[in-house]
Amino acid sequence: MIRLGVIGYGGRVQGMLKMIDSLKAGTRLVAITDIRNGQIKQQMIEQERDPAEIRFYSDADEMLDHERLDGVLVGTRCSLHARMGSKVLARNLPLFLEKPIATNMADLVSLKQAGEASASKVVVSFPLRVTPLVQLAKEIIDSGQIGTVEHVQAYNNVPYGGVYYHYWYRDEAETGGLWLQKATHDFDYINYLLNIQPVWISAMTSKQVFKGDHPAGLACLECAEQGTCMESPRNLFLSSAATGRIDELPYPTYQCSFAVDTGNEDSGSALIQYETGMHVAYSQNFYARKGAAARGATLIGYKGTLQFDWYTDELKVFMHHSPRVETHKIDSKAMSHGGGDLVLARSFLDVIQGRVESVSPLQAGLLSVLMCLKAKESAKSHTFQEIRYTG
Repeated sequence: MIRLGVIGYGGRVQGMLKMIDSLKAGTRLVAITDIRNGQIKQQMIEQERDPAEIRFYSDADEMLDHERLDGVLVGTRCSLHARMGSKVLARNLPLFLEKPIATNMADLVSLKQAGEASASKVVVSFPLRVTPLVQLAKEIIDSGQIGTVEHVQAYNNVPYGGVYYHYWYRDEAETGGLWLQKATHDFDYINYLLNIQPVWISAMTSKQVFKGDHPAGLACLECAEQGTCMESPRNLFLSSAATGRIDELPYPTYQCSFAVDTGNEDSGSALIQYETGMHVAYSQNFYARKGAAARGATLIGYKGTLQFDWYTDELKVFMHHSPRVETHKIDSKAMSHGGGDLVLARSFLDVIQGRVESVSPLQAGLLSVLMCLKAKESAKSHTFQEIRYTG
């Protein structure tokens, strides 16, 4: 039996545990550390699961010291990822670490040092790099078909961007901001495809839509503008063509997206220079909706151009010196995170059993966070930032 422990039993970790369980590798969740243990036990009872089979802790060190674990998953709120991950690394246990793996430079440096001192193998929660789309792109790029990639244009137009203003994600002190929430994935898959080091970054952010003068702490259901505001629970429900009932959805927890305390920019762009001299242009946006959703990249070499998008589930290769276009259709819409989550689950089991190296190692997570922190600093200071550790 493979004995698993969890620090932070949130929705993301619960989803990964289901993925791991689906692989039928003899895993069992034996211990949970969380501050909501009573709520979690009740949730399990409602799901017809027996919480008595699991030992509950409120302190991670106590769990790690007393339990005989084969692997640990960390799924706390973002600001605790690095500190909880470091505790697991200190015990040399296999670790599944949710992104962003740190939210500030001090925690990032501490986590890096913990990783260097540890024998742990780590799987960072970066599903995009292992999706069928990116794996196909990697295969084509590495074959030399389009030549060396000399320019990248990447984008993420988020159709569900309201979550970053309605919910706890609006608290930048907790999340680290939207570079760390979204771009961390995109920077990672770009680094993976290019396989060269980023050296400089320049970034800019805007807050043009999700801002306003409504009072702090205003709940949507207490607002007089529910009928006209397109971000109100009522209008979001109607525009989604929902078939359920509005009172069955979690809208009572919504807060005003146009209040003085929304936090978070609503778009951002970065220019990234790599060690060869080539550069990447990346942009993310949080008020695109419905069919305007897009996430993917165009990678350009001298011989050809490759482009893909997760929302279309399609990859195209345009050859520059012959009248040939290749189109590849991927069938991943029904898969979690485009098929990446199941690969991560399998990789974590492989790491626990000592079979192969992680498909998403700690170093990838460290580099991505470093880039995000430098992008954040660049946007704040209006300066180019060298991608290196400071502090």
